[in-house]
Amino acid sequence: MDEREPADREDAWDAAQIGADLIADGEPKRAITELLALIERDPDNEYAHFHLGSAFYELADYPRALREYVRAIELKPTYLGAMVNAGHSLRMLGRYEQAIRMAHEVLARDKNDPDALYLAGTAHFAHGDGKAAERYLEHFLQTRPEPEVMLEVQGMLQVIRGDVVPAESEDPD
Repeated sequence: MDEREPADREDAWDAAQIGADLIADGEPKRAITELLALIERDPDNEYAHFHLGSAFYELADYPRALREYVRAIELKPTYLGAMVNAGHSLRMLGRYEQAIRMAHEVLARDKNDPDALYLAGTAHFAHGDGKAAERYLEHFLQTRPEPEVMLEVQGMLQVIRGDVVPAESEDPD
């Protein structure tokens, strides 16, 4: 549990921002180097662990991303962003039921959290539960997401409703 003073927490946030900036600039490998060095100096910086998880996620290293998000949650059990991102890592690992539980954990705190609604909807969609996915994705659309995410969700809803048949992936073997 984080018992640092608010000023210390701001310092922790500020220190981890270099990692966030590098990820935003498309440099997750450099972010990993910087964040590992920060964690070496301040192993209890939940923001450093969060951003390190994000860098691993960008590189599709979902097990390591999940590990870092879980560490951020251990350090700050109310860290909703880390919960949502851990859920997406679980989803990408095919651990749909655990991803859904993580979404529900966030939704228990805020039933209209757009990130948790999106996680719940996409995890149910990937798990093949169209009815639940539709409920969460419809609720998500009410949060007025960015246009590109809205189009993605509308596409999933079209598949769920049978308006569009998903393309079959071609196996070259």
